[in-house]
Amino acid sequence: MENIFAYLPETLRNPILNLPSSTRNEIEEIRVRIGQPLEVIAKSASFLPHIVTPEEGQSLINKLSKHSFYALDEELRRGYITIEGGHRVGLAGKVILENSRVKAIRHLSSFNIRVAREKIGISEPLLPFLFEKEWRSTLIIGAPQTGKTTMLRDLARIASSGMDTFPVPPRKVGIIDERSEIAGCVRGIPQLDVGMRADVLDACPKAEGMMMMIRSMSPDILVADEIGRQEDGQAVAEAVNSGIKLMATAHGNSLEEVMKRPMLKAIIEEGAFKRFVVLSYLPDGRRGFSLFNDRGQRLVELKGKGT
Repeated sequence: MENIFAYLPETLRNPILNLPSSTRNEIEEIRVRIGQPLEVIAKSASFLPHIVTPEEGQSLINKLSKHSFYALDEELRRGYITIEGGHRVGLAGKVILENSRVKAIRHLSSFNIRVAREKIGISEPLLPFLFEKEWRSTLIIGAPQTGKTTMLRDLARIASSGMDTFPVPPRKVGIIDERSEIAGCVRGIPQLDVGMRADVLDACPKAEGMMMMIRSMSPDILVADEIGRQEDGQAVAEAVNSGIKLMATAHGNSLEEVMKRPMLKAIIEEGAFKRFVVLSYLPDGRRGFSLFNDRGQRLVELKGKGT
């Protein structure tokens, strides 16, 4: 959180510092909306008794841009900025179009600071099912904020560095980090632990990035977040035909739901993935996961082990 606090004006930082430490340690998002109460999202949303002023919004912009707003043109076009520590700041305001495409966002009025938290070792209970002499191509399925990217990052770390306690040899891992969430790169350098043999294409479209990795970096494993577009399917097929293993995520509440999406249904039926990890919320608020093979058989269900 120290990296985040360094960007917040003191008048926004202090109300958060006044929260109980147990709440601060569970913060997932800080939402700053000009003219509205400061919002902190931990296990539930909580509005703090502080109305964000235009001056505080401008101070936050100045710190994010290091007082050079127009140096952020690419980030403004994407709608987010990644800061030290791998934290991502989503942006909203007036959109500027050029040839019907987003050119930038001006007059910023909303900021969503998403706290990047590493869960080192969170995927280890799954290793006996995902690695059997070699990695099984794996698709991680879950609704928003169930921990898909956190799980994917930990698997990439283990695959890249290997493990002594479980017989996993290191492999070359190519990460296509379209939204800068897996590795959390700042100026191309990963801020989060993705292992020693990981090569990262940051802010690169997944389909194009997968093809670039295949051509230039000879990965053993390709890692990508939130696949689902038609062009993603073509790149996945190319990777499979090249003998490359896959680790990816997809949005959904179940394997059955994911199979209703034409592109994902096609690549799953073609055998691109051998394992499916479905993340979920449990009634008591914890997170858990179920693991299936490519025949739809449940291999294991773990409760309270999610991110």
